[in-house]
Amino acid sequence: MHHVILGLLLTGLIALYDVQKRFAAGLAHFYSSSSGSIERALRTLVTEGHATIHDDPGSARRRRVYRITPSGRAAWRAWMQSPTPAGADAETTALAKVFLLGRLEDAGEQAAVLAGIRAEAEGARVRLSDLAATLDAQAAELDDEVRSVYAPQRATLDYGLRAHDTLIAWIREQE
Repeated sequence: MHHVILGLLLTGLIALYDVQKRFAAGLAHFYSSSSGSIERALRTLVTEGHATIHDDPGSARRRRVYRITPSGRAAWRAWMQSPTPAGADAETTALAKVFLLGRLEDAGEQAAVLAGIRAEAEGARVRLSDLAATLDAQAAELDDEVRSVYAPQRATLDYGLRAHDTLIAWIREQE
């Protein structure tokens, strides 16, 4: 979440409420967050020196606004260019990076981020496909009772394969 918020801070001064609204308006479709988790992440970014907090001079209600620092910009750029983690968060991270892709000004950097996401998804797809082949070969030896347990489990692996196919095709469209 920290890097996603840094990406939002790239637009300038933003209050906590504005960050929450931006999550609700777009990121919430694929990225789960609560008001409390956003507030904690902002505090952490300030503590780490990736953001600063100031009183909004134009606010009569002492509204507090956040601003990204140079180290925050560097941390965000490094995250954008880093490999997407494997596992359950891979899809969410990939979607967040694509959502924020336009904040990278260089078209070459944008292309490299997309190529990296695609390559990682293709690698994960190969690993899942290999696992499926191994499991299917082992399943041939199962009796009917065990096979009835195996079938729904294998279906979830099928879902993962299809999800990777969809992500890869979608990233190719973005490229």
